[in-house]
Amino acid sequence: MAGPTRPMTRHLRLIRFPERVYAFSMQWSDQAIILGIRRHGESSVIAEVMTSAHGRHLGLVRSGRSRTMQPVLQPGNSVEVTWRARLDEHLGEFRIEPLELRAARLMEAATSVYGIQALGALLRLLPERDPHPHLYEALAVIVDHLEDPADAGELFVRFELAVLNDLGFGLDLSECAATGGRAELVYVSPKTGRAVSRAAGAPYAERMLTLPDFLSGGVTAADHNGLAAAFRLTAYFLNRHVYEPRGVDVSSARDGFVHATLKALKPVPPSTA
Repeated sequence: MAGPTRPMTRHLRLIRFPERVYAFSMQWSDQAIILGIRRHGESSVIAEVMTSAHGRHLGLVRSGRSRTMQPVLQPGNSVEVTWRARLDEHLGEFRIEPLELRAARLMEAATSVYGIQALGALLRLLPERDPHPHLYEALAVIVDHLEDPADAGELFVRFELAVLNDLGFGLDLSECAATGGRAELVYVSPKTGRAVSRAAGAPYAERMLTLPDFLSGGVTAADHNGLAAAFRLTAYFLNRHVYEPRGVDVSSARDGFVHATLKALKPVPPSTA
């Protein structure tokens, strides 16, 4: 005779599902210079930096508006940045450590205030995340000389020429377009962007752009008149090849920098007393 029947019970097995992990599969670290920030949410910011190996790059900085981070995230400061994201095309997050905080010093002169903004505007003409290590190196030099109008002006003009070159519109100022000679290069053709010697360009002088001596390999240092001509030269080709075709306005910071630089270098008339 069979024993009493035991009631059937269901044994439910608990299944432990793996936790969802948002892993950062993309990561790199690099030296960078802060170009600017914009607010994001209540406490974070999106920082824009120019890096040594990864070009101009954006990233989210959590708690970027905190008292600790605000002095670090100022334009002109050098930082060590680590970028992390799940996918390469994502905005990603920045972890930022200060290296050299020069922003307070940059606020002391008009050439510095306008200069760092104008440099950022130039770098925004280039594609984001496109490496330009030579521009990063040049930027690192310029930000340490923005207080000196003569040095800042010359370095800025050379930076504009480098940006034009990287955009595919480089000027050839090494030899005369007509003769191939390297002596007395005093003009630049507005059509070709090539240097022209005094003799070859004389018949067309009124239509030529002036090539200052400090850009043609001469020994003369940049001065008020030379820089004024250089600013006109780079402005012409930036407008022609970049700003007008893209339908964008020239950065007002550039105008401020040019005005502050030339004002500081303007010759003082001799006293009549």
